[in-house]
Amino acid sequence: MLKISTLNKSFKKKKILNNVSLNVNTGEIALLLGSSGVGKSTLLRILNNLETIDSGTISLNDINFNLTTINTDHLVGMVFQHFNLFEHLTVEQNIKLPLEKVLKITPAQAQVITDNLLMKYGLTEKKQTYAARLSGGQKQRLAIARALAMKPKIICLDEPTSALDPVLTSYIAQNIQQLASDGYIVLVASHDTALVEKLNCTIYLMSQGSIVESAHSQDFRQNATHYPQIKNFVAGHE
Repeated sequence: MLKISTLNKSFKKKKILNNVSLNVNTGEIALLLGSSGVGKSTLLRILNNLETIDSGTISLNDINFNLTTINTDHLVGMVFQHFNLFEHLTVEQNIKLPLEKVLKITPAQAQVITDNLLMKYGLTEKKQTYAARLSGGQKQRLAIARALAMKPKIICLDEPTSALDPVLTSYIAQNIQQLASDGYIVLVASHDTALVEKLNCTIYLMSQGSIVESAHSQDFRQNATHYPQIKNFVAGHE
């Protein structure tokens, strides 16, 4: 279980995260829902040691989370909003080279892992295509595959459906749900209310750096009136 307790973060004098607390079990999805600037992406960036915290604690399976070693222990995988792929490299190279250069495994081992991930995410036929030539949905799948190659326990996805049409949104939602089924702890930061309908998750509505309401997606769909703030956000009434 990932436990985030009373996390606080400010930039200069502006409070970005205000006493944020949540727990996410293995095989579960936390959907951080809210408009731009409420702190969703900052929380994911903290988990990836891209931002520091002012106060609060983070633990994984009751062991204190050392943010300074994230880049070496690879507990957390990040799928960025704009994918951050190596656009000048092929699809295959985007996965294989980090395995060889970062994890220091042999080219043969890296090839096996790469081929399995390309097959899983339907990219085998694109393996020699440069990442720059992929569609948005293909880039999204490649970004997920590359993150999984490092064998993290936690997967963070920042606005994973922001540039996708409704059909691709449904497809990516299925991929996200599969990550949970495969035993990852999954955190999704999004303003896309369509994910409320498409994911089996716990919804954490954020506003001005705080979690203002939470609900399991199934409970919300069955009893939306019990969660008025989430209901208003989904209805477009912030």
